Amino acid sequence: MGKPKGDAARSKARPSSSSLAASLLPSGSAAAVGFGGYVGSSRFETSLSNEDSASLLDLDSEVAQHLQRLSRKDPTTKIKALASLSELVKQKKGKELLPIIPQWTFEYKKLILDYNRDVRRATHDVMTNVVTGAGRDLAPHLKSIMGPWWFSQFDLASEVSQAAKSSFQAAFPTQEKRLHALILCSAEIFAYLEENLKLTPQNLSDKALASDELEEMYQQMISSSLVGLATLLDILLREPDKVGSANINSESKLASKARAVASSSAEKLFSSHKCFLNFLKSESPSIRSATYSLLSSFIKNVPEVFGEGDVRCLAPALLGIFRENNPTCHSSMWEAVLLFSRKFPQSWVYLNVHKSVLSHLWQFLRNGCYGSSRVSYPALILFLEVMPTQSVEADKFFVNFFKNLLAGRSMCESSSTDQLSLLRATTECFLWGLHNASRYCDGPNSIHDLQVDLIDKVLVKILWADFFELSKGSIPPIQRKSTENLGMGNSASYLQELGRCILEILSGINLLEQNLLSFFCISVQESFLNMLQQGNLEIVTGSMRKMIDFLLLLERCSVLEGESWPLDQFMGPLLSKAFPWIRSSELIEGVKLLSVSVSVFGPRKIVPVLIDDIETSTLLSVEKGKNMSPEKLIKVFQEIFIPWCMDGYDSSTAARQDLLFSLLDDECFTQQWSDVISYVFNQQHQGFNNLAAMKMLLEKARDEITKRSSGQELHQRIGSRPDHWHHTLIESTAISLVHSSSATTTSAAQFLCSVLGGSTQDSSISFVSRSSLVLIYRGILEKLLSFIKQSPLCSVNDTCSSLIVEAIDFDLSSSVDVIVVAKFAAEVIDGSFFSLKSLNQDTTLLSTILSSIFIIDLESRMTSLVDSTLSESKEKRKDRNLVCDYIHAVCSKMDNQFWKSINYDVRNSSASILVQFLRSVVLLEDDLQPFELALLCASRMTEVLEYLSLDQSDEENIRGLLLLERDVWPIWVSPSSSASINTHGMPVHLCELRKSKSQRYVSFINSLIMKLGIHRFLVGHKDNGFASQAWLSVEILCTWEWPGGNVQTSFLPTLVSFCKGEPSSGGLLNSIFDILLNGALVHVKDEEEGLGNMWVDFNNNIVDVVEPFLRALLSFLHILFKEDLWGEEEAMSAFKMITDKLFIGEETSKNCLRIIPCIMSMIISPLRTKTKSGGSGKDTLLPLEVLLRSWLERSLSFPPLVLWQSGEDIQDWFQLVISCYPVSEKAEEAKEIQRHVSNEERTLLLDLFRKQNQDPGASSVVTQLPAVQILLARLIVIAVSYCGNNFNEDDWDFVFSNLKRQIQSAVVVMEETAENVNDFISGVSSMEKENDTLEGLGHIVFISDPSINNAQNALYAFSLLNALVKHKSVEGEDNLKSLADEIWDPVKDRILEGVLRLFFCTGLAEAIAASYSPEAASIVASFRVDHLQFWELVAQLVVDSSPRARDRAVRAVEFWGLSKGAISSLYAIMYSSNPIPSLQLAAYTVLSTEPVSRLAIVADGNAPLNDESLNDQDSSNAGLPSEEKLLLRDEVSCMVEKLNHDLLDTDLTAPERVQTFLAWSLLLSHVNSLPSLTQGRERLVQYIEKTANRLILDSLFQHIPLELYMGQNLKKKDGDIPSELSVVASAATRAIVTGSSLSTVESLWPIETGKMASLAGAIYGLMLRVLPAYVREWFSEMRDRSASSLIEAFTRSWCSPSLIENELSQIKKADFNDESFSVSISKAANEVVATYTKDETGMDLVIRLPVSYPLRPVDVNCTKSIGISDAKQRKWLMSMQMFVRNQNGALAEAIRIWKRNSDKEFEGVEDCPICYSVIHTGNHSLPRRACVTCKYKFHKACLDKWFYTSHKKLCPLCQSPC
Repeated sequence: MGKPKGDAARSKARPSSSSLAASLLPSGSAAAVGFGGYVGSSRFETSLSNEDSASLLDLDSEVAQHLQRLSRKDPTTKIKALASLSELVKQKKGKELLPIIPQWTFEYKKLILDYNRDVRRATHDVMTNVVTGAGRDLAPHLKSIMGPWWFSQFDLASEVSQAAKSSFQAAFPTQEKRLHALILCSAEIFAYLEENLKLTPQNLSDKALASDELEEMYQQMISSSLVGLATLLDILLREPDKVGSANINSESKLASKARAVASSSAEKLFSSHKCFLNFLKSESPSIRSATYSLLSSFIKNVPEVFGEGDVRCLAPALLGIFRENNPTCHSSMWEAVLLFSRKFPQSWVYLNVHKSVLSHLWQFLRNGCYGSSRVSYPALILFLEVMPTQSVEADKFFVNFFKNLLAGRSMCESSSTDQLSLLRATTECFLWGLHNASRYCDGPNSIHDLQVDLIDKVLVKILWADFFELSKGSIPPIQRKSTENLGMGNSASYLQELGRCILEILSGINLLEQNLLSFFCISVQESFLNMLQQGNLEIVTGSMRKMIDFLLLLERCSVLEGESWPLDQFMGPLLSKAFPWIRSSELIEGVKLLSVSVSVFGPRKIVPVLIDDIETSTLLSVEKGKNMSPEKLIKVFQEIFIPWCMDGYDSSTAARQDLLFSLLDDECFTQQWSDVISYVFNQQHQGFNNLAAMKMLLEKARDEITKRSSGQELHQRIGSRPDHWHHTLIESTAISLVHSSSATTTSAAQFLCSVLGGSTQDSSISFVSRSSLVLIYRGILEKLLSFIKQSPLCSVNDTCSSLIVEAIDFDLSSSVDVIVVAKFAAEVIDGSFFSLKSLNQDTTLLSTILSSIFIIDLESRMTSLVDSTLSESKEKRKDRNLVCDYIHAVCSKMDNQFWKSINYDVRNSSASILVQFLRSVVLLEDDLQPFELALLCASRMTEVLEYLSLDQSDEENIRGLLLLERDVWPIWVSPSSSASINTHGMPVHLCELRKSKSQRYVSFINSLIMKLGIHRFLVGHKDNGFASQAWLSVEILCTWEWPGGNVQTSFLPTLVSFCKGEPSSGGLLNSIFDILLNGALVHVKDEEEGLGNMWVDFNNNIVDVVEPFLRALLSFLHILFKEDLWGEEEAMSAFKMITDKLFIGEETSKNCLRIIPCIMSMIISPLRTKTKSGGSGKDTLLPLEVLLRSWLERSLSFPPLVLWQSGEDIQDWFQLVISCYPVSEKAEEAKEIQRHVSNEERTLLLDLFRKQNQDPGASSVVTQLPAVQILLARLIVIAVSYCGNNFNEDDWDFVFSNLKRQIQSAVVVMEETAENVNDFISGVSSMEKENDTLEGLGHIVFISDPSINNAQNALYAFSLLNALVKHKSVEGEDNLKSLADEIWDPVKDRILEGVLRLFFCTGLAEAIAASYSPEAASIVASFRVDHLQFWELVAQLVVDSSPRARDRAVRAVEFWGLSKGAISSLYAIMYSSNPIPSLQLAAYTVLSTEPVSRLAIVADGNAPLNDESLNDQDSSNAGLPSEEKLLLRDEVSCMVEKLNHDLLDTDLTAPERVQTFLAWSLLLSHVNSLPSLTQGRERLVQYIEKTANRLILDSLFQHIPLELYMGQNLKKKDGDIPSELSVVASAATRAIVTGSSLSTVESLWPIETGKMASLAGAIYGLMLRVLPAYVREWFSEMRDRSASSLIEAFTRSWCSPSLIENELSQIKKADFNDESFSVSISKAANEVVATYTKDETGMDLVIRLPVSYPLRPVDVNCTKSIGISDAKQRKWLMSMQMFVRNQNGALAEAIRIWKRNSDKEFEGVEDCPICYSVIHTGNHSLPRRACVTCKYKFHKACLDKWFYTSHKKLCPLCQSPC
């Protein structure tokens, strides 16, 4: 009561009457349990007396207020008032509480009956504070509240009763005081409880309450009163001596009075309530339970109130009480039944026992006591005690009793405790029945007959039969391993407990009378033997299993210790008769039964039983009950059991061998085991496999050792150690097998595995001595080495030789089948791997075996890298792989734990072997895939170092073996001297071979560095520290590239990272520089031709440097200065070192002169930053400036470049000068460098430049060598950068003429190529000779003309010049002031026009080739990849080109008249199969900007997308051109209209996705660029909406990572969300604001997942801006709610705010040019109010934009209307809704169109009868299609849709044909 309606039942934690009565006893008798509050009755004073009213006036106003609030009906108000009152009362003490107590007691008696339990609990909390503060002042009011207070402690809600108890304890803290208070107020309590019991639900309350609430309150009232009454009787009516109070003498008079009151009240209540029978029949379980408790109390305390009539009335109700099916009542029910039967035994005669008691009892038991098993099952034996014997027939009664009792098991299956209680009750009741048989029978014979009957009908036919049935089912067998606390969670555990129950009963029967036990044993034995005779194997098998389970239980049962009946009377006779049958049938379960019997009883007790009926030579005389002698046991074992158990091989062999092992007696063990071994090896008859039999025996012996060593006193038990099982026959056989080349069968391998052991980590039992173990493994190693020796891999074969030398001199020349013997050896090692640990002391043998395993396993992995298609090779490999598979299984076991168990010397030796092997693999295996091989070897090397756990010194030695100098590697630097290795004079093919091997080995070393860390290779622990390791870095740097990596992307970043974290790495870097510089000086003479063309690239591209040392040196210097590892000081040191080597005496070092320009280009920038300094006030020239001037003067001494002839060193000096004047596109860097150039240098540099223009042949291309053009282009660049301000007109003419000439030469070449491709493809008629066509095309596009390289330098020069001019115009500086804009602009346009023509030519060639096949286009595109830097320069300049230059270039291409045009060329570049990012960006930029963008989307031949306003259409009769006339270009159409679902399955960076996104980006940008409300834009938008596949939006959101951030609040600021989502959101917002996605496309390349996501966000934002209705329709059709909610949240947070702001801004700026129409906006509310007035009519429409605009439709409402009919108002409202919701564009356009629509209506233009609008909401056309009959006009689009949906061409109004 007090829970909300529908709440669960009451708590069951209410204390019983007996426990509470015990709690009131003083400390001398029982533990005290205090009382809590009381309930009160329904009788309350209706008003307060005047005195009470007066006292209420004396109350504290706040207290009075809270007391008055207690009368409220709302429980929440009451609870709050009680809480406040409790706090106020707690603050008051003593006399301060006196005014409160009268009013409080009045409220208390009402509140404890409240329906709400929280109110009742809070009431007792207040009561606790009141009695604590008031103390003795509560005495005057005690009697008035004691009844309710006592009543409350039995509240059905446990928390309420506990609170009442606490308040009572607070008032009376000791036991004596509480008892005294009850005695004092006993009369008042009885009176209160008596009145409560008179109540009914109808008169319980005077308030209007629901019937269910009244019923609950009534149950609470009655049950609490009944329990309270029972408890009070238990307390007051106990005898004084039992109470034992210390003050009982002084209070005896008062106590006697209380007992008298209790007796009289009890008698009165018993009489008035007619034995409480009505309460006993109540439907409420709580009332019935309370009534049982009350009757128990009456029987114990006032039995005199029960008259004969009362007993007669109560007998059927109490003795027939087993109909009670509520388990909460059963505890009190059993107490009442047992007390009543004991007190009134004559009550049984007043009822029909079978009908009234037993029938209900059987039902009670069958239902598992209705869930009260823990209470009811223990009470059954007590019930049997009180049941009169004459009431039942004993045999029938007990049979029915146990049948129904055990039938209740099905109701207890879910609870193990319930099942255990059931079986315990069964045991107790059965034994009780045997012991008390005399109660039911008169004579001894009758007693015996009843006992036998019970055994037969209950024990055998019910319990034993039940055990059999459970055993025959699918229950798993009982395990031998004992466990005391068996769970009862399943049938198997129930079976065990049932078996225990039977055993306890049998033990009890044996103690009672042994003769009775024979009836059970004989019955079971006969049944078992009859079953054997019937021969049904299924039944026999089940029975055998059952008997085994019973035996195992018997073995574990502690009750049977010391008892002999299990063997003598039960199992002994049974086995004696069953053994012949078992022996003849060889049934597995029968043999197992024998094994278990031997294990349980011992072999020397069981064997005499088994051979009792067998006639053998001298073994018949064994006294019964005595153990067999050892001699006789051995004799029987030899003659009977060994032959039977070891002969034959069938399904029962394993079971027979188990029996054999169980028969091994400790005293006879050695002889028995020797007999078994000898018997097995001596068997020679056909079909007997000695090895297989021994293998099985040894495996079982291993299990036996484990079992015998697991008990106590391990050292004393025979057979508990492996050496107890050793035998000479086993060892000799194993050794002979492993050294035989013919005995390689599977059974032999398995035998050896069983002998050696070690199949698992914990299996260390071996059956041979250590010396034999070594011999066996030597034979195994010999077989492995023979396999390795015949490996097809030369590295493996080569390693075998060293292994043989390391290990033992094996003779591997025998003609055995290597595969067969190796497979045999591998099987043995796999099955006995962990026994190898026993060889720890033999370092050589074990390390060689482990290394051989490693080598074979690596061979199997390497064979997968062999690129061979020869079937013969495959077959051989297949045979070897059989062996490798076994070895691989072995390797998988070689984990860290295994290696830790191996001796350190073994590990060290193994590591040395394996390192040498890996080195051989990398260097010798030329036919394997090099990168994969390097990774494989590095991975294995890492495992070696990790698992072998070597110390630091040994690990360094291992690395030393890896880096050891040999003939093949290293090839560049000698580790010992750090000097470069001279390869001059070496044959070319040999040199190339060494380079190839070196690259493979460096790939291996680099992979190791990546895995282990570079510090483990560079940090030495020798005296010379880093210096000794510098050579390795140089070797790797000179190798430059290797399979799977190169210096720039792999090694150098790792080296830099290491040096940054290692402060002492300076010496290492200096050593590397010294070695590289010296090597470059030595080797440059071998590369004279290569250095001649080294400076083709102006960016000093290091990759193009051919000489290895110089290339390594340049890359090394570049990274050092770039990463700030070196600075000015190191640069000056390097400069001094290189300049010191420039002159050898007076002669110039040609080698140094060739390389110094390269080095200077790297160090000049840090050198230039050093300023002039001087101590005496005068400037002192630094060495750099002195040398630079001398070098300039030396260059001036040469003739002009155009006169240079090959063979002179003028080129080297010019390169040196040029390298000292770096040029940068970045203006700040350029200024920083130029700031440190002196005026003298500038003058000399300008003179050098002008000298090239002095010769009249300077402009002739023919007279110039390619190197001259390169040098001249570079000289022009630096002259412009450093001396441009001093140029005159002739200087600029010279610059421009050279640049234009070189670029134009490339243009001519590319145009010829494009024409040739066009002519070639046009001449190809079919695809039949495709290979020939592609080959011919390859010859055409391959350009060997040097003009491309010349033009590349010119382009770079022009690009730098362009950057300088652009910086001048932006910053307004004086740089290049000599170059006037009127000179520069036309030159720039002409040059850029040439660059654009280059750009279009390559695109045209690819587009034309693509028309033939994608492969042809790929061939054309591959040419660009070969000249990557050239085309990157072209792309850069294309992006910077002006619209005028682009327009002229496009016109020139179109005028050219090839099969493809300029636009096709741009799309070909953008969609190229071999893309170059910079070219793709350039193509996109040109396509997306004017003047090309207007041609980029719509196909040729379409009606032009004119800019005519829709307002100008009205006078036209033709209307809008139809949509069918508009077609997109094929390059766009295939990405927009023809998308399919395969796109969604592609990778997120697939070319198809990139191309699709770029096409949509172009399309949306073009639509956005068209003016609003123009025919061109509307036609394009309609076409997109009609034909574009909305799959694009699904694709976009595959990239936007919303699903990863479902838990994120998307309304957070950008900085608070994940970075991936922030980037996408920013791209979307930027596209919305700018109306373009160009900025996102610019950063798209190189293509990455995150950049594609940004582009997807930008396209989505642009689509929301340009095509809002299109996106809204897609969103409305989504079915995935989770996805749609995420998309809406993303849009609402990152797109809608910008869109709404943009829409409102456009509406605000819009000029509607009409006084009758006005618009106002509210940015705060996202609202637009459109007011339209005409004449005397007007209307206000409010357009409200949703927060997730445009995904959710715009809301339109009419807030004001004047002079407009409701019909027209609805029509205008609907038309406005249609316009704003269907508008793919700005809302301002929709509002403008709606206004025009309304204007047309006022002008008299009739609306379309289909859409009720004058202007069509989609294409904005007027109704022009008129019906010839009714003359109504319709929109063409509306009429077409009407015809389509109605399937007929009839007028919608008059239904006449149209």
